[in-house]
Amino acid sequence: MRRREFLRGALPVACSAGVALAGSASLAEALRKSKHPRAITMWEFSWIERRWDGAGYEDWDRALDELKERGYDAVRIDPFPHLLATDPRKAWTLLPEWNTQMWGSPDLNRIVLMPALTDFMAKCRARGIKVGLSTWYRQDQDNSRMTITGPDVMAAQWIKTLDTIRDAGLLDTILYVDLCNEWPGADWAPFVKPRISYGDWQKPESLEWMHRAIGLVREKYPQLPLQFSFAGDPGPATKRDLSDFDLLDTHVWMTQQNNGEFYKLTGYNYERFDPKGYTNLSLKAEETYRARPDYWQGLLTKEIDRLAAWSKRLGISLITTECWAIVDYKDWPLLKWDWVKELCASGARRAAASGQWLALATSNFCGPQFVGMWRDAAWHRKLTRAIRAAEISPELRRGRLYERL
Repeated sequence: MRRREFLRGALPVACSAGVALAGSASLAEALRKSKHPRAITMWEFSWIERRWDGAGYEDWDRALDELKERGYDAVRIDPFPHLLATDPRKAWTLLPEWNTQMWGSPDLNRIVLMPALTDFMAKCRARGIKVGLSTWYRQDQDNSRMTITGPDVMAAQWIKTLDTIRDAGLLDTILYVDLCNEWPGADWAPFVKPRISYGDWQKPESLEWMHRAIGLVREKYPQLPLQFSFAGDPGPATKRDLSDFDLLDTHVWMTQQNNGEFYKLTGYNYERFDPKGYTNLSLKAEETYRARPDYWQGLLTKEIDRLAAWSKRLGISLITTECWAIVDYKDWPLLKWDWVKELCASGARRAAASGQWLALATSNFCGPQFVGMWRDAAWHRKLTRAIRAAEISPELRRGRLYERL
């Protein structure tokens, strides 16, 4: 009798255990399928350059806590691979890229990369923030970037940088690696010879360089998602072989659509050391947008849809870390943020809804140095919730980048 009672009791337990095991498998599968895009922001070289009082990044704990409070779970930074690989503990003197913008330093500055890089990444990991690594190849006093004579040199510098991160036990914090920002534009890749520019990344000599550099880094770090980021129209590049890219980081702004129509109307010409561009924006930007908001939003959404279709054809996921309204903006007399936020919200929601983006930003200006944008925490949370709840297209639920979300 006791044996029969035991067996009667054991059967439901065994069945329950079987159901639990099956349920665990189903749960694991469900969790695998339930990944959503990351809400990312670009902190480029500002994370280490803008550390003077009031510059926004002097207290990393505070900046990262505020980022997390706004719903972001990824950040894109520059680890300066060309400098770190040469001497990670040297005080490097950097030249200003501009004094009109709020990214980086408006004057001479000095940085020491180690242990700053691994300290910052450890703080990100503690908060569940993934780190996208990219580089703008900032110019130092000795113009060290010009020693990059080919893809082998570029790859070797990146491998040494990744070795440093690996040795600190932080390789799992990396979301992806972008071997050069906006390749092969002269601002960030002046070492490329013969000279090719932003819209020329699909040319054979450019593709050869990218494939070689990616291949070398992948030999050493096969688990990391790799790419070069782009600005400009992909155009005929839709037919190029980008199969060794794990993602495509395309930078998209309304102001560059229709051959830069918005900037032509407002008189902005990317002035780097002259205030007249911002004077023109102050007088004309908002009124130009407000006169035809549907038209300007339409230009943006049309480009987003085109990029989504490109991504689908190639079978490669998109991320966008620089976007959606205007390329350059800041807190300034007569410059308001309302119209920029309106346009950025439109772009972010459109991209998220496509299912082709695995990470996307809300604007170029999601950082503490852009006070007018940063302090509207509710705006950020509303958009980051939408991004992080978006569905990813089934065909993109695979691969190196997806597995690291």
